Amino acid sequence: MGHACEHGISERRACQLVNQPRGTQRYQPTQRDDEDALTRATIALASQYGRYGYRRITVELHKAGWQVGKDRVERIWRREGLKVPQKQKPRGRLWLNDGSSVRLRPERPNHVWSYDFVSTFTHDGRTVRMLNLIDEFTRECLAIRPRRRLNSRNVIEVLADAMIERSIPEHIRSDNGPEFVAQDLRKWLAATGTKTLYIEPGSPWENGYCESFNSKLRDEFLNGAIFYSLKEVQVLAERWRVYYNTRRPHSSLGYKPPAPAAWQAETKTGHGKVESTERVPLFHAPDCGYRTNSITALH
Repeated sequence: MGHACEHGISERRACQLVNQPRGTQRYQPTQRDDEDALTRATIALASQYGRYGYRRITVELHKAGWQVGKDRVERIWRREGLKVPQKQKPRGRLWLNDGSSVRLRPERPNHVWSYDFVSTFTHDGRTVRMLNLIDEFTRECLAIRPRRRLNSRNVIEVLADAMIERSIPEHIRSDNGPEFVAQDLRKWLAATGTKTLYIEPGSPWENGYCESFNSKLRDEFLNGAIFYSLKEVQVLAERWRVYYNTRRPHSSLGYKPPAPAAWQAETKTGHGKVESTERVPLFHAPDCGYRTNSITALH
């Protein structure tokens, strides 16, 4: 357009030739006064929550007092070259042709629990197994129990503690691992009135709620830590569990945590006390001031 005007063609005529509105030609981009501050806040949160995408970062910005939409955060996210999580690979179908579901869907709290194992290692190369127990309806993690070895009796102990605190579930879902199909465990569950739901061999997606939790646990916690003892794994795993339940935004729950009101200022369960409140500078807040931070897990 500028080249045409230099050769004596009017702006009106040049816009007509290229079929461009004159308003577009004369538009001057403007930058909001808080653009730099919002960019710094977005980068600070992306550094703090390394595995969050721009949607969860938008939720954290709202908590810090920013009135901003996810589209604007996405533009900043891409402009600054921040990580955009890859799309999840498609899994096997959970629906039949007649519209019925392959698995029992949770309809209320304590309707369906599910549990599974995750393995990690300490610094000396020794294996640590973690038993994860969740409520499929509320998405709340009821227990993470790390031990060197876990058998059916240890599974019963974890279930008994959770049932005393929560109530007895109607169903419990798991794979066909030897710890879950052991005769003593099945007899104990039958005595409590809980029905077992075993997935098909080689079909982990049928236990999708627990598999999704396991992937978040590994991606956001296990893969970024080096553990030097079993006790360290137990303490940090319990801190992450409280953080997951009370602070971490969950996309299936409208970016709210599974149990934000289920914990007091200081929790007495698990393998040690968990810090719940502290005074920290919030560099991602609009005024860069101080306020009480309720993050309970990673500080």
